[in-house]
Amino acid sequence: MNLLLGAHRATVGGRHHALYSGAEIGCEAVQIFTSSPRQWKEQPVTDADLTAWEEARRATGIQHLVAHDSYLINLCAGDPAVRERSVTAFAAELRRCDQLDIPYLVTHPGAHVGAGEAAGIAEFATTMRRIYDLAPELRAVTLLETTAGQGTCLGHRFEQLAELIEKIDLPDKVAVCLDTCHVFAAGYDLRDEAGYQATMQSLESTFGAAAVRVLHLNDSKTDLGSRVDRHEQIGEGYLGDRAFQQVITDPRFAGRPMLLETPDLERHADNLERLRRLARDVLHGESR
Repeated sequence: MNLLLGAHRATVGGRHHALYSGAEIGCEAVQIFTSSPRQWKEQPVTDADLTAWEEARRATGIQHLVAHDSYLINLCAGDPAVRERSVTAFAAELRRCDQLDIPYLVTHPGAHVGAGEAAGIAEFATTMRRIYDLAPELRAVTLLETTAGQGTCLGHRFEQLAELIEKIDLPDKVAVCLDTCHVFAAGYDLRDEAGYQATMQSLESTFGAAAVRVLHLNDSKTDLGSRVDRHEQIGEGYLGDRAFQQVITDPRFAGRPMLLETPDLERHADNLERLRRLARDVLHGESR
């Protein structure tokens, strides 16, 4: 079983600290913010930053890396000023990923803020193409994250993500990040075999499992179809152990980084051990 488990780790004191703290709890993959997620001001990668980062990679052996973009970015914003600021910020996010040799940048597909789903999808696709067209040297792949569907946020239906990918039409630059809490809150059941198979059938009939490059493993504080994004510790929310057992042992996701974004970084080690135990149970013919 090719299982790559890890977590989103804090970068207080420098981005490289996320790798050391990840290694301490047994991460094989790590996700970070390359800059503050709640500020427009960019935090550039200095030569000293890069040296410390590369040394941390060598020291920890962690090679499976993912970044998440700023929460302020909205690439389908109807307000031109917000959209242009988002374009500048997102291009900078991609450049930092390239500097740090991080292959994937996770982003939420944005909120149409009343313009309508069709208009939001069209605007996002146009904007994403423009970013890569203006900087074709960018190597990092953008991963569109499945969302819970709060407010006017796009990406809570698999059909929306498939349409975005089709309209952007950059198959080497755009793929998907599957978040377990978000898809469950959006109405896709993962808890039992029948629900899981129905969800995977919907996924395969739209963008397909091959497009899923990274998974976020989060339980949900809210019930199926709530459209509320609230993460919970693994096995302690409405999803429960069986959902995660099915996801992490699904051969379609073998070798994909699977990252915790659960509350309280101090509990990441416990959550990782729980996931590994669930995987071992399957190998021994047991299920939760």
